[in-house]
Formats: sequence, C-alpha cells, structure tokens
Amino acid sequence: MIRIRLIYFVLIIFIIIIGLLSRYFTFIPLFIGDILWAIMVYFIVRFLLISTATKQVVIYSLLFCYAIEFSQLYKAPWIDNLRHTLFGRLVLGEGFLWSDLLYYTIGVCLGMLLDRLLKRSKSWFRQLKHSRLPSPFRHK
Repeated sequence: MIRIRLIYFVLIIFIIIIGLLSRYFTFIPLFIGDILWAIMVYFIVRFLLISTATKQVVIYSLLFCYAIEFSQLYKAPWIDNLRHTLFGRLVLGEGFLWSDLLYYTIGVCLGMLLDRLLKRSKSWFRQLKHSRLPSPFRHK
C-alpha cells in the first residue's frame, strides 16, 4: 500500500511540474494545462482514497473539478483577490469556461486510464516475478 501511494505521489509531483511548464511555454495550448490539472486531481483523490473503487474516484474527481470551475462564477472581493495570486490562479482559476468542463472530463478519464495501465503493469511484473516458467533473465 505504501509503495503504490509513493508511485501516486511521484506522479502528482511530475504532473504538477509538467503543468507548470505547460504555462511557461507559449506554444503549448492552454487547455493542456486544464487536462493536466484534472489528471493531477484524479491522482490526488486516488492517493487519499487508495482502496476506493475507481468509479467513485472518477466521480469525486469530476465533482471537485466541476465545483472549482463553477466557483469561478462567484464574485466577491476576497475570493477575487485570492484568484489574483499565483496560488489562487493555479488552484481556483480566473474565469468560468464551459469548455474547461470538457477538458476536466478528458483529464480525469486519462488519469483513470493511466491508473489502470499502472495497475496492469504492476500485476504483470508480479506474475513474471512469481512465475515458475523458465526466464532468460533468471539465473539457474
């Protein structure tokens, strides 16, 4: 359990770095950052709720992403001031866009697919390690 949490933690950090770099390079479309943000949210939820079913993690991730996007419709001086900070811009966003809901959905789905690939490769490696079949990599 600790090993898989570590893998999720490393993925979260890696996605944050790539997401920040995507904002730095102007040739990368802005929607890539939205997709990466949603992938990061998926893996944060997966990290926190490690034994929860994938379907629930997807639902929680989408609800969080959508809630953040719809919160951008709320205008008050205190939250607008927060949104003008780097942290506020990266976490809360600046303005509501319907298209962001699509990008968040794509990102969460990509996170789920990446998660399944990780689990599949993990079980494949485990089977290879414990198999009794001869292997060219195993010493006799």
